[in-house]
Amino acid sequence: MAHQHKILSPLLQTLDLGSSVAESDTLLEAARIETSAFADLLNDRVDLIPGTKGSGKSALFRIFVDFLPAFLLKQHKVVVAHGIQTPGDPVFHAFADRFGKLSEEEFVSFWCIYLVSLAHEHFIKSPRYRRFLSGAGTEIQKFRQACAHAKIPEIQAKKSLKDILEWSLYVLTSWRPKLKFRPPGDGGEFEVDLFGEQSAGVENTEETPPHSLPKYVNDIQVALEGVLAASHLSLWLMVDRLDEIFPRRSDVERTALRGLLRAMRYFASPNIRVKVFLRDDMLEQVVGTDNGFTALTHVTVRQADTLRWTQDQILAMVVKRFFADDALVGYLQVDRGHLEASAAYRKECFDKVFPATVFRGPKQSPTIRWIYNRCADGRVVVTPRDVLDLLIRAKQRQQDIYGADPEGTSEHLIGAAAIQYGFEELSKRKRQTYLQAEFPHLWKDIAKFVGGKTDYNASTLQGLLGPKWNVIAEHLLGIGFFSKGVKRGEAVYSIPFLYRHGMNLTQGRA
Repeated sequence: MAHQHKILSPLLQTLDLGSSVAESDTLLEAARIETSAFADLLNDRVDLIPGTKGSGKSALFRIFVDFLPAFLLKQHKVVVAHGIQTPGDPVFHAFADRFGKLSEEEFVSFWCIYLVSLAHEHFIKSPRYRRFLSGAGTEIQKFRQACAHAKIPEIQAKKSLKDILEWSLYVLTSWRPKLKFRPPGDGGEFEVDLFGEQSAGVENTEETPPHSLPKYVNDIQVALEGVLAASHLSLWLMVDRLDEIFPRRSDVERTALRGLLRAMRYFASPNIRVKVFLRDDMLEQVVGTDNGFTALTHVTVRQADTLRWTQDQILAMVVKRFFADDALVGYLQVDRGHLEASAAYRKECFDKVFPATVFRGPKQSPTIRWIYNRCADGRVVVTPRDVLDLLIRAKQRQQDIYGADPEGTSEHLIGAAAIQYGFEELSKRKRQTYLQAEFPHLWKDIAKFVGGKTDYNASTLQGLLGPKWNVIAEHLLGIGFFSKGVKRGEAVYSIPFLYRHGMNLTQGRA
């Protein structure tokens, strides 16, 4: 069925596909796809949610903090308290100098105080939970007394994120006053840390580090547990955007994140959960240091599978976004109820928007498979952000095509040429915003492939990268710039379609 451009052009102009950035995505709830990570999180089976950049971590976070709190409260008696929702929050950067001076042990304490402050601000003081807390007056008073004992001031007014951070850092420094002492004789001067001793009643075991937190946090947690028990509620403390608040791959980032993962243990209980959304490459960087991480098993026991999207899930996301538009639903006569219920119908509706194949020929992949393969990195990870970026650019290109020939006809809303253009633009963007921006420490090696071939063996990699080529290749495999296979008995490293156009590569072996 041919469609006139003068009909399709207005449909495209008003069509909103949302945004590939979760914070700006107007269709996040309407086009929600419930992955295994969503189900595990909803049912409180996981606390650590790792994923590649663009895989949907922040989208999942937003769904839970923006759209599901009422449902969680009613159905599961769960309170959601959250922090760090704004991308690259400048408030955290304002404290960069002070963060840079904290040790890992101090970061453990900082995160504990920060999480307590979220519980205070988003739960104890929130009008939303007043009726649940009406019978917990005694327990709330004990909680406030425990906070006061820890030198955490009671602030009645609503606190901003900056207030909470300032509060947390102030309490941290007030916890550890030091006195200078000069004994008789020539023994010299030394410092006495008044709160450096181990908490009373805490054994020195592998589960409890010798430099344990001051007992203040333990007392506050016990008091908070009392409030939750009296109100018959559970509390989830959710943290996201950790890749944007500390300098990337810096010592302070690694120290801060190790501190956070350790702090999660102090709040692990049936009634209190700390749920952290973290990029998988950052998790590997944090726990893969030479210092080791003895607390890792306590964290990973409730870790979700790394967020991955199947081709069917990507197709479902695409059609739900296109057919969130009432005008397009009416024009193409789509049944939204059937769309939700039937995978076959979703494929049928996809084919109403896109051509059967991107290129002509008997052996060409279906369009959804072509898009999925082109958006896969070397680890065969496809992110919804990349697919959506491709389609938004394709939509824009298709509008230009219709504008150049307003009286023409088209078989589909988005044509093959526009899809190809969208992919080429995505590939160029991935070079700039991912390879160069996210991995500057690897870019000097990645740049050596610009203008080259797509496939390499050990000999050609050594010639290009030098004697340490195998170490570099492992890093490039880890970030998905390479895939590794075996051809004719030898290892072959291939650069995936996703980066080929942006890197100006030619198909073939070097």
